[in-house]
Amino acid sequence: MSILNARRLVALAALVAGFAHGASAADILIADAKSQPESLTVAPGGVLIVGSASSPFVYKVRSGSTTAEKFVDASAEGAGTFFFGMLADASTNTLWTCQLTPVPDTKPVQRHTALRSFDLENGAPKIRWNLPGDSNTCNDFAIGPDKALYITDTTNSKIYRLPAGASTAELFLEHRALYGIDGITFLNGTLYVNNVFSNNLYRIPVDAAGKAGEPVDIWMDQPIKGPDGMRAANGKLLVAENGSGKISVITVNGDKASVTVIKEGLKTPTAVEPAGDTIWIAERGAGKAVSIPMPK
Repeated sequence: MSILNARRLVALAALVAGFAHGASAADILIADAKSQPESLTVAPGGVLIVGSASSPFVYKVRSGSTTAEKFVDASAEGAGTFFFGMLADASTNTLWTCQLTPVPDTKPVQRHTALRSFDLENGAPKIRWNLPGDSNTCNDFAIGPDKALYITDTTNSKIYRLPAGASTAELFLEHRALYGIDGITFLNGTLYVNNVFSNNLYRIPVDAAGKAGEPVDIWMDQPIKGPDGMRAANGKLLVAENGSGKISVITVNGDKASVTVIKEGLKTPTAVEPAGDTIWIAERGAGKAVSIPMPK
């Protein structure tokens, strides 16, 4: 994204962000077709934090504010730097992010990725952990019952685990079924991941010692296409289907699940974030962050 387009993003967000206070279904927060919001999260006080897959910036809009602020600026990290996953952890006043920077002159394109964290209030840098390997794709993360952060590496078929209070993550699971791993979340203490390449949903068994077992393929009663960001709410999974333009609710029962579509017609939705009676959606293809009511 050029500086001009970044300014357009801020200006357009400022124009409409005033509607965010007391937002209802279908309110538009950020509207710029070139902003490509990939992930978003809600911080305490209703602050919405949105990363961009086409610029080196993370933005935030305070509840009731009329301006979108540039919260994190990674423009010094290298040409083409952008962001994927966003996760606010209120308990530690931390914003977790996935920062990706293309390696110059590589074909196919390689990327160096870093798990980074920032102070939720002022954006001050905290932890930086570079994922291992010549090329990697830090994509998303979830906080487990053990307070550790679980991180997906899409192109290397891996899940990493960062223990609470640690600054270096460890390999938690590597498996061929995870080539394309994207969304990750815990539902009732159980770890679930999806695969954006194969369109599968998996449960990851974890034994008493905290060791991961073979991924268990969850049979779904209808297909999902391009499952991306995934969160848990009200005992169910919320999934953004970037390949079909849908937001779906998945009800898991053992090794089977039922899929209910709650929103259609979106342009490449890549993230969902439950916040009380609202679900926020990153609509990457339209350059928007939009909200819909949480299903009863």
